[in-house]
Amino acid sequence: MTLTRSLKEAIDRGGFYPDLVHHTVAEALDGREASHQIVHVDTHFDMEEVHRHITVLALADNVVVVAHLDDHDADEDPNFAHDDGGRRSSGEVVARISTEVVPVARMGSVILSEVHRSPQNFRPDRGLIEVTLTMNWSGGARLDTMPADCGNPECMADHGDTGNVSPEDITLRIASTAEGDTAVREARAFVRALRRAQVHQTR
Repeated sequence: MTLTRSLKEAIDRGGFYPDLVHHTVAEALDGREASHQIVHVDTHFDMEEVHRHITVLALADNVVVVAHLDDHDADEDPNFAHDDGGRRSSGEVVARISTEVVPVARMGSVILSEVHRSPQNFRPDRGLIEVTLTMNWSGGARLDTMPADCGNPECMADHGDTGNVSPEDITLRIASTAEGDTAVREARAFVRALRRAQVHQTR
């Protein structure tokens, strides 16, 4: 199967093992043609090392393909060894990639948060500062807890814990200053298309 031009260009633009990402996403699409996509590369620094993670969301027909890929030094992976049982030489890199094919009918909430500059001068044609997309589909949730209290600063009783349960399978923050205006526009278009597909599935 050949990836659609827009999806291929988005993956190439991400620049994070594009050939491997192309191949894996195409296999997950399994002959479907992606109509909308989000490709997001997250980079962070840990001491002297640079770590990257790429997330690809591709909407095709009635499914969303979700792919994640990151890499790390092979020496950090105890399962990565020579055929004779020895460890790989330092400096070799391994990449881990996972994919999930989610039917649109299984999608729960799809939340898009937008950040506008100078809202008093709003114009529909003006670009956004950033968008944040949150999607859930598996029933998984994030649990944030903290000790409960009664409001009395002198009370020493144990009131147990309190917290919030937030349904969440994926959250992506896409900023125009980091990923560019094109990535922000793609994210908004992806959400619009996914919401239309959700409405179609419920008819």
